[in-house]
Amino acid sequence: MVINMILDGRTIRDQILENIKNNSINYTITLAIIVIGNNESNRIYANEKIKYCNKIGFNYEIYDFEDMTDTNLENLIKMLNNDPKINGILLQSPIPSHLNFNYFCNLIDSKKDIDGLSINSIYNNYINKPTFLPCSVKGIITLFEKYNIDIKGKNIVIVGKSYIVGKPLYIYLSNNGATTTICDSNTKNLKDICLTKDIIISCCGVPHIIKEDYVKNQAIVIDVGINKIDGKIIGDVDHEKIKNKCSYISPVPGGVGPMTIAMIFSNTYDAYILQHKSN
Repeated sequence: MVINMILDGRTIRDQILENIKNNSINYTITLAIIVIGNNESNRIYANEKIKYCNKIGFNYEIYDFEDMTDTNLENLIKMLNNDPKINGILLQSPIPSHLNFNYFCNLIDSKKDIDGLSINSIYNNYINKPTFLPCSVKGIITLFEKYNIDIKGKNIVIVGKSYIVGKPLYIYLSNNGATTTICDSNTKNLKDICLTKDIIISCCGVPHIIKEDYVKNQAIVIDVGINKIDGKIIGDVDHEKIKNKCSYISPVPGGVGPMTIAMIFSNTYDAYILQHKSN
């Protein structure tokens, strides 16, 4: 029998944020958000984070620039690293192409690296002692935990090799008992690979790359893709055709996206606790 349960990221997000709000009521927690360039989506995402800061009582500092030199950005990050009021630093991606995103992520103090993208954070994940996981990765893992989905012993395929989702998720799952395969949109026989898996996680940004005949009965399908087609947001998974075959499936929108937001604040809260424990 197919359970056919929708993984409701919005409800879990709201529960997590309410818990953070209650637990941090006596703390002054501040998130710094850096936005550079003319990407309108970046400002929409930054405003979304500000909205949730206001909801849960976090302070925020927004640094919004049309452009910036390497030296000025490096100095800004160093200033925020040294500012004891700042607990989390978020460099909104993408940034202008003349700035090296990976380089500047690695400048962020590892105790304030709430995106989990510095070399230190990546290494800690690799040795299975993560301080901060990338927020989408942590969001997926938290969805599994909240719905009592055990990854141990599961055969899992990740479709997408980004350093923000696919690769760190592959490391985490492999370290924690799953037999994990990583592919991308160029992988030959992708359908045959997916058909053998208990869990399919697609994060490659190709609309409806995961089709009905890629999914075995009772599989779990996690859709991380955000694709805008004719003004409508759709995922990497052909949700309507697949959902009745799955035991669990995450929707787009409303699945991993809200969990990613929740994990930004979960990581910022954890960063505050880490910084104050070490003082």
